Amino acid sequence: MTGRIYAGTASWTDPTLVKGSDWYPKRSMSAEERLRYYASIFTAVEVDATYYYPPTEHLAGLWVERTPADFRMNVKAYGLLTGHPVARRSVWPDVAEALPAEETGNVYLEHLPPEAVELAFSRFHTALAPLYSAGKLGAVLFQFPPWFTARKENRELLRGLGERLPDYPIAVEFRHASWMEDDQAEQRTLGLLEEAGLAYVSVDEPQGFSSSVRPVVAATAELAVVRFHGQNTDNWNKQGISAAERFRYLYTEDELRRWVDPVRRLADETQETHVIMNNCYADYGVRNGRQLAELLEEGLQPDAPAAQAVMDLPSEQES
Repeated sequence: MTGRIYAGTASWTDPTLVKGSDWYPKRSMSAEERLRYYASIFTAVEVDATYYYPPTEHLAGLWVERTPADFRMNVKAYGLLTGHPVARRSVWPDVAEALPAEETGNVYLEHLPPEAVELAFSRFHTALAPLYSAGKLGAVLFQFPPWFTARKENRELLRGLGERLPDYPIAVEFRHASWMEDDQAEQRTLGLLEEAGLAYVSVDEPQGFSSSVRPVVAATAELAVVRFHGQNTDNWNKQGISAAERFRYLYTEDELRRWVDPVRRLADETQETHVIMNNCYADYGVRNGRQLAELLEEGLQPDAPAAQAVMDLPSEQES
């Protein structure tokens, strides 16, 4: 039986969407009103803010209250847990106590003793409990950094990931070509994820960089995820720009149409398939998210309000 397809974007609060576009009916909307409006159209969303600062149970509870019963929230793993540097002030106080005194700036997971690492994962697990209990936790997204290569120790880390966040569905996105550099690497990586019960995140992104992963479409768990980063080759590895500028790319309908059959094949192999637009510059993500859902004939709320006239603006490639 074909699984359900959920569609959405990687943020509903990006400033370029909230302040730089007219997608929301009013710019004066509260945080609650914005999420309720977003969730009246799409069936899924990715929470990006949790990568920078860990969520709280209270906040997760508010997300539950403000979204429909069948809504899915994919929550980005806190950067500390994925090996990225994070500001010390963002770390839980009881975890930060275990950091060396000299680490006053950005800190890494490796700076923590094993018991503090376990505590950090436990804190993150507890914070997401309201979403999981309500059946709305789509996945915890582990987006690993470019220096997370296909080494033995990193494979072992993946094998133990599920034990650190028990019961939660976990999706893994790589940012280094070594994981999928050829057919042999692809088979080894997908086999590892399937064995560990982790969902592989298929990506659409610029190619030709060490941080680029081939657009392999594969299901390794009961959940499949596809993330669309755009094709802004000039900005993919550019330094000193915002995330919105990096992913500034508006897909054409033909580009999105090429993904319809692969996404449907994933849905045939899984219980749920999530398609997430990460080209969150202005209203590009929500425009393309709606386009793709309409092409798939699935992924929007049944009573979603009609698309606004702003959705008919010229595409980035045409402007």
